[in-house]
Amino acid sequence: MSTSRKSPKRPAARTTSAPAHRLPDDDFWPRVTRELADDLAVDALARDRAGKAPFDEVARLQEAGLPALLTAPGPDRRGADWRAACAVVREISAADSSVGELLAHHYALSWSSRFLDPVRAAGAPLDVRTAEENWLLAGGVEPPRAETGPGLALTPADGEGGGWVLEGSRTFSSAVAVADRLVVGARAEGTGDLLVVLVDPAAPGVFTEPGADRVGQRLAGAGTVTFDRVPLAPGQVLGTLPHDEHAVAPFSGLAPLALRLLLVHVGLGIAEGALAEARDISRAGQAGPRPDGHPDRPATDGSVPTGAGDDPYLLLAYGELATAAHAAAAVVERATDALTRGLLAAWTLGVEEGADIAVLVAAAETVAGRAAVHITTRVLELVEGTAGAQAGTGGPGFDRFWRNARTLTAPTQAAHRLRDIGDHYLNGTHARLTLLA
Repeated sequence: MSTSRKSPKRPAARTTSAPAHRLPDDDFWPRVTRELADDLAVDALARDRAGKAPFDEVARLQEAGLPALLTAPGPDRRGADWRAACAVVREISAADSSVGELLAHHYALSWSSRFLDPVRAAGAPLDVRTAEENWLLAGGVEPPRAETGPGLALTPADGEGGGWVLEGSRTFSSAVAVADRLVVGARAEGTGDLLVVLVDPAAPGVFTEPGADRVGQRLAGAGTVTFDRVPLAPGQVLGTLPHDEHAVAPFSGLAPLALRLLLVHVGLGIAEGALAEARDISRAGQAGPRPDGHPDRPATDGSVPTGAGDDPYLLLAYGELATAAHAAAAVVERATDALTRGLLAAWTLGVEEGADIAVLVAAAETVAGRAAVHITTRVLELVEGTAGAQAGTGGPGFDRFWRNARTLTAPTQAAHRLRDIGDHYLNGTHARLTLLA
């Protein structure tokens, strides 16, 4: 038996239902998102420093109804498309990127059954069940890298009812201690196929251990889950990916791309949030010294700048950072549009179209990742020093943007993405389907 701790009980606030019978105006989700982002921004720094499990943050999401956004419209819900979901993740991340990350994973996982099994999707897709139950999902479908462990395994259950027995341990980057359901990928004994299964974290044999203190994304709820001979009914299998990568449909290949692009929006949100907060501080006259460290010099007409907003060097710095953010946003929006069209094509998506989407997502990852690290680093240099010294309380907390950007982008190897892009551009080669890597 594992020595890991059992998941703590979720507080009663987590059972709040999403608002019902919403008005069909196009501004509904942007308005809800804006209100929640403003609420999260108020205490983002305090919550980051406290580093507690994100029970309260998840309760706020569920009260706003955002986990149910990415689903088909119904009598008690108003669904939205992937473009809207990406916009929500981006705006929430500008206020609190940890919450944006766990929402990104939730959205990608909620579509698992649609990506993997058209027959099941025609019946009761996981995203519809998630909306009806007001679940928050966590987990991960992709197998871990070989160096991090063997991953999860499924063996056939004894008895006439069929089903499976799930065993193994996995570390996940988001919400494992606070999720209502876990969606995980595991290898089936004998065939080697990857089965995606739905697991109740409160079920016997499921144990969670919160992750150690992370450098960034502290409230995303990372941790390790151990499955000790957990029985699964046949209905808990959401779909199957064959062991042979070439037998995977192009639409199924969009599953990892959807998650990757949602996380790109998290990174872009971090950059935009840091830049906006730094601008507010500079406008209030609390910015640090000029970037080159020299005192103000007279302007060409002999006058002396009277505030931070008149400092030409500070204007130059903000111009460069704003341009970097705009450029990254343009690349990310193009990838978002392409992925949205691919998802609408569903099972009619062709191989070449899928490859083009993969290249655009890889480009967005590279450009936005570099921009997020660069912008948060420069903002920290421009603002944190003097503002922190003046406040006497540790400053405005701009280090959290830098830490979050570093933590989020660290797992992505830009050189690998650029190599795939170059190989596709020069040789027409398709990047390998990472879902089976």
